[in-house]
Amino acid sequence: MAVNFGLIGCGYISDRHIEALANCPEAKLVAVSDLNKDRMNIAIKKYNTQSNKNHSLQMFENYTDLLEYNEVDAVIISTLSGLHAEMAKIALIAGKHVILEKPMTLSLKEADELIQLAKVNHLKLCICHQMRFKPIMKRIKQVIDEGRIGTPYLGVVSIRINRSPEYYQEAPWRGDWKQDGGMLLNQGIHMIDLLQWFLGDVKTVYGDITSFSSMKETEDIALGIITFKNGTKGLIEANVVTQPNNLGYQLSIFGEKGCMSLEGPSLNKISRWYIEGEDVDIDELEQLLKDHNEEEYMYENVIQSIQSSEQLLVDGNEGKKAIETIFAVYQSYLNHLPVDLPIHSFSTATMKSDGGGRTK
Repeated sequence: MAVNFGLIGCGYISDRHIEALANCPEAKLVAVSDLNKDRMNIAIKKYNTQSNKNHSLQMFENYTDLLEYNEVDAVIISTLSGLHAEMAKIALIAGKHVILEKPMTLSLKEADELIQLAKVNHLKLCICHQMRFKPIMKRIKQVIDEGRIGTPYLGVVSIRINRSPEYYQEAPWRGDWKQDGGMLLNQGIHMIDLLQWFLGDVKTVYGDITSFSSMKETEDIALGIITFKNGTKGLIEANVVTQPNNLGYQLSIFGEKGCMSLEGPSLNKISRWYIEGEDVDIDELEQLLKDHNEEEYMYENVIQSIQSSEQLLVDGNEGKKAIETIFAVYQSYLNHLPVDLPIHSFSTATMKSDGGGRTK
């Protein structure tokens, strides 16, 4: 039996959700919500076009009205970051499963509240770290877990992108600590999630950030040195000041017996894949790289988790790990000291009073 979804927030980020739902046989979009009626109509048209059907969907300007619609089993929250926690909390209280866009929340307190609400109400809380579902990423995870590169020594992620003044002018909430949360939370979080998924829980973080732009509050450059609980080291290097445009991303794992490294605009190029004693099947790896259906695979996992006992790959506890690591970078910047995890309290609003890394 199909799971009925309601979409809250019909902006740019919702396109990927609409396409994935249209391609999932056991998913059905039955309602949308947005303050802008035109955006809702566009979203419905996209869903009907991509599913090749003429569905009649309900439209709600007020998202709480959508939550009262009995046909909805689960809601997708794809609004601006500062609204995630409040909307997800109300949805869980209303008895709806929640698929929540990244970042999960802008504070650890809110993240813990959502995890607890999902638990006590026996509901699913999925955080959209869909990069884990890319076949090439699942292969890297498999190789590491099977011990085929021996002891992992080092993991490195690089984010070298450009965010122009026009990008921040388009939406006044962008670059605001209380509403947006920062560059690492929005542009870097998928990479950091993958790093800790591959290498395990984080023990200690030392971080530093800086900001140059007068148009926003949040960081332009972020650096982090990570020690994982298993002794592996990690390095985060991220910026939004790459000129004149995006250079791209890189993710590398260095181990005792191997090295795997991806790069490119969407990590779509293998720069190295070496495992001692193994022949590399480049054609197979290239086929894995060409599979861009990770959003659809994420929804399949959600649906199977709702319908049966299958575990969510990225539940609330897993989603919290990435924001906690990022918060540790920010906390380390504030304290000028390494930060041990777990952190018991942190909010991006804390950064606002400090100046958020602005160069003096």
